[in-house]
Amino acid sequence: MIASFGVIVGALALFVILSGFSGLRTFSYSLLDVSDPDIKITTTVGKSFFITETLQQKLQTNTSIKESTKVIEERVFLEFNEKNEIAFIKGVEENYTNISKIDSSLSVGTWLQKDFENTAVIGRGISNKLSLGILSYSEPLKIMIPKPGKGFINPRNPFYSIETQIVGVYLGTEEFESKFVFTSIEQARDLLRFKENQVTGIELRLNDIEDSNEVAANLQTALGTDFKVQTKEQLNEVFYKVINTENFVSYLIFTLIVIIALFNVIGAIIMMIIDKKQNLKTLFNLGATIKEIKKIFIFQGFLLTFFGMCVGLVLGVILVFLQKEFSLFMIVPNLAYPVEFKFSNLLIVFCTITVLGFIAAKIASSRISEAFIEK
Repeated sequence: MIASFGVIVGALALFVILSGFSGLRTFSYSLLDVSDPDIKITTTVGKSFFITETLQQKLQTNTSIKESTKVIEERVFLEFNEKNEIAFIKGVEENYTNISKIDSSLSVGTWLQKDFENTAVIGRGISNKLSLGILSYSEPLKIMIPKPGKGFINPRNPFYSIETQIVGVYLGTEEFESKFVFTSIEQARDLLRFKENQVTGIELRLNDIEDSNEVAANLQTALGTDFKVQTKEQLNEVFYKVINTENFVSYLIFTLIVIIALFNVIGAIIMMIIDKKQNLKTLFNLGATIKEIKKIFIFQGFLLTFFGMCVGLVLGVILVFLQKEFSLFMIVPNLAYPVEFKFSNLLIVFCTITVLGFIAAKIASSRISEAFIEK
C-alpha cells in the first residue's frame, strides 16, 4: 500500500503539473492574441514602405488570408501633467479589431471610434506611469517625435506633436501594457508626416492559424527580400521558448519525483521475493526456470504501478475539472490558476510511469537467481 500510494501521488502530481502548464500556455497565448496578429509584414529597407497595387494584389489573391490591415508604428515621447514617458504610437485602421482582440482587453473605456477625432487608447503600464486615466479633459496627452533632417534644428520647436484624449485603457502582458499608444492611422500619419499609402507594417489574420508557417513562407517568397514576413511565434520567439522550456523542465523534475516514488515499488517487490523464497524454491524444483520466476515479479510490479497510476490519473482528472469549474486555487483574487485537460497529458503520464514501472520491476526481479533460491 505504501508503494502504491507513492505511485498514486506521483501520477497525480505529474498530471496536474502538466495540465497546469497547458492552461498557463493557453492563457499566455491568449494574451498574444491581443498584442500580435497571425502574420506581420514589415520592410527590411528603412522603417516604412508604400502599399503598391502589386503588393495589394498578392495579398488579395492569397486565399489563406482572411483580412489585412495597415499600421504605422514609431517610437514617441509622451508628456502629461509634467510627467514624461517613452513609448510607441501605433496608428491603426477601423478594421484593426478584426485582426487583434485588443478591444476585448479594455479594462476601462472604449476602443477608438471614427466619430471622435484626436482620441487614443493606452496600456495600463503607461496609464500608471503618467497617472493618466480616461477622459482627462483638463489636460490632453501630448505625443511628440523629433523632427527628421540634418543640420540646424530650431531648439524652440524640435518636435512634431499631436494632442489626444484618452478614451480607453487596455490590459495584456507587462511589456505590451507599457509599449503602445493606439490612435487612428490618420493621426499617426499626420504626426510622422507620412504620405497616403506609406505604412510601417501590414498585419494579417488567417483563416486557419495552423497554416501560419506555410503561409508566411509563401508570402516571403512572393514578396522578396525587401520585406520581412513573421508569424506570431516568430514575433514572440523568446516568450515561446521560455514557456516551452519551463514546461519541459517541470516535467523532468516531477518525473524525478516519480522515479523516487518507484524505489518503494522496488523495495516492495524485493521484500516479496525474500518473503516467498521457499515458494520460489518449490517452483524451481517443480521445473520452473529462473526466467519464468522473474516474470512473476515483473508482472506483479507492473500491476502495482499500473493500478496506482490509474488511481492517480483519475484523481488528477477530477482535480483539474474541479479547478476549471469552481476555481479552487487562485493566482490573484480575481484570477484562478489556469488549467487545461488534454489527452496528450494523459498519454505522457501513462507512458512515463508505465515505462519507469516496468524498469523498476525489472531491477527488483534481477535479485532472483539460482544461488539465491538454493541458499
